[in-house]
Amino acid sequence: MRRLIPMAICYDFDGTLVPGNMQEYGFIKKLNMTPSEFWNTANGLAKKQEGDEILTYMKTTIDESRKRNLPITREDFRSYGKDITFFEGVETYFKRINKYAKSKGVKLQHFIISSGLKEMLEGTAIAHEFTEIFASTFLYDDTGAAVWPAMVLNYTSKTQYIYRINKGCLDVTDIEGVNRHVSKECKPVPLTNILYIGDGNTDIPCMAMLNKAGGHTLAVYKEGQKERAMSLNRDGRAHMVALADYREGKKIDQYVKAVIDKIAADGNLQHVISTK
Repeated sequence: MRRLIPMAICYDFDGTLVPGNMQEYGFIKKLNMTPSEFWNTANGLAKKQEGDEILTYMKTTIDESRKRNLPITREDFRSYGKDITFFEGVETYFKRINKYAKSKGVKLQHFIISSGLKEMLEGTAIAHEFTEIFASTFLYDDTGAAVWPAMVLNYTSKTQYIYRINKGCLDVTDIEGVNRHVSKECKPVPLTNILYIGDGNTDIPCMAMLNKAGGHTLAVYKEGQKERAMSLNRDGRAHMVALADYREGKKIDQYVKAVIDKIAADGNLQHVISTK
């Protein structure tokens, strides 16, 4: 029996699968802060200390929780993840796209690559749809409270996870494996068979890298905020721009299926060429 053609779709999360940032759905409300107060504090710290904005929002998460005597555990983060709501069609999209890919002889895997918090993402209604969730995480003390960043994904470090998927090295602690040379024909998911879907500046390095390697890229936008996505397209970062509507027949659905069709056709052609 012929092997299915491997393919991966990688998604940013905030602004890509959900409107806004994940912290705004439950956690910031629990702090009795507005989103602007929280992000102004975090980004102000980054500017003042010349720090990474991902690290400073994680520090702000801990600091503001301690001020309110509100320790944050993994389970607390996961409970906040349950409050997250998605763009139209997201919750029915995965089953539909998986079925379509299988009908084309494609083995499709989904991954999140996010600067947000893995612990929150694990609590969302769609967490089970992903082969792996790559995102920022915390270290926890003996009481279970978050005390320090353990893993940080920013706009440049995100590209590492494309290579992990490409090489089949999904264990984030395996530094040797992700850097080990693997011949092109032995990589489980070719870069040409990876689609990246994102919405903003933190996605640019992943998009640029995949475009150069022959992969596929899509920039999505929220209603009334098309210009940022269009700039990614004009600058050669994203092949396609679409409203963040994941329902059947909408532009995202059409584009993803077209990419599946292309990957299936390329795989079939290669099979014919290589068959003696």
